Amino acid sequence: MRSTRSRKALTATAALALTFTMAACGAGNEGGDSSSGEGGDASSAAGTIKGAGASSMEKAQNEWIAKFTEEAPDATVEYAPDGSGTGREKFINGAVNFAGTDSAMDDEEIASAKEKGCTGETIQFPVYVSPIAVAYNLKDVEDLNLSAPVIADIFSGKIKKWNDPKIAADNKGVDLPDTKITPVNRSDESGTSKNFSAYLSEAAADNWKHEPEDVWPIKGGEAAKGTSGVVDTIGAGEGNIGYADASQIGDLKAAKIKAGDEFIEYSPDAAAKILESAKRVDESSKTNYAVELDRGNAGEGVYPVVLVSYAVACSDYEDKEVANTVKSYLEYAVSEDGQKASAEAAGSAPLSEAATKNATDALGQIKTD
Repeated sequence: MRSTRSRKALTATAALALTFTMAACGAGNEGGDSSSGEGGDASSAAGTIKGAGASSMEKAQNEWIAKFTEEAPDATVEYAPDGSGTGREKFINGAVNFAGTDSAMDDEEIASAKEKGCTGETIQFPVYVSPIAVAYNLKDVEDLNLSAPVIADIFSGKIKKWNDPKIAADNKGVDLPDTKITPVNRSDESGTSKNFSAYLSEAAADNWKHEPEDVWPIKGGEAAKGTSGVVDTIGAGEGNIGYADASQIGDLKAAKIKAGDEFIEYSPDAAAKILESAKRVDESSKTNYAVELDRGNAGEGVYPVVLVSYAVACSDYEDKEVANTVKSYLEYAVSEDGQKASAEAAGSAPLSEAATKNATDALGQIKTD
């Protein structure tokens, strides 16, 4: 079965380092040692810090919190998987000390945060990389191939039945049922929605005319809150199809996605390859490590539907105990141990040495004294 094969692929490839060719940028203050397996010094972390954001990285955050607080028993870390949009909003308003988001903060959001919750500089960097699965519920179809134009037509409502000729053309020999297709999307503001829509707009521009946004642009299917809500809704109805972080689809089956001339099964390794051509949005910044992906020109062996999630923090906190604990916690998250924990718990692709250095350089901007 495909789902079994994918779980094996996730386990087998999770230990492979992510080749992330962003140029490293030096920071004014040095953070933790980017070559360290254990991250920053957690022993001095204390007090409570709060975070909120992407539900896609909920498993990773839970694992990081568990492992970090083993080493820092005087610290409490809370993370609410409210969705990327809510996480950014809470950070901007100073309701949380850090955020997780599947969409990087834009210039307007960063400026707003400086006026409200983060009087210093907003720091953001990739912390979690994972494929987005196109999961479906067809009990008698174990393997399914889908191209970007077909996926776009499914989610825009142009393709309404599973035995549509456009689907059948890429699935020779597969007995596709005359079953209604019900697309499932996120009801809340979601970076997963934005990343998925960005893939469609880049890889199927003639079929998908919607700008990538955190709010899903189309009505008519079924909407569910959070990653778990989407997964549950897909599983609840024959003929349903949706998108979700691959680590959280459980026993649902997922389509192979066309890239170039082949159909690619998701795996951390295949997803990581798309980042080889990623470029930083602002090469000169010491705090903003957001990247741009080229989803429309995925090369051989590349799984093109990818989620890059960011950690967001502030360079200057009023409470230095909070500053120290935020810095220590996020240093752990990007450390070798933290990324290994995420890979084992959520099937994510560990960050490369270069990406880890970028993160620790950014975290070095946090003032702790």
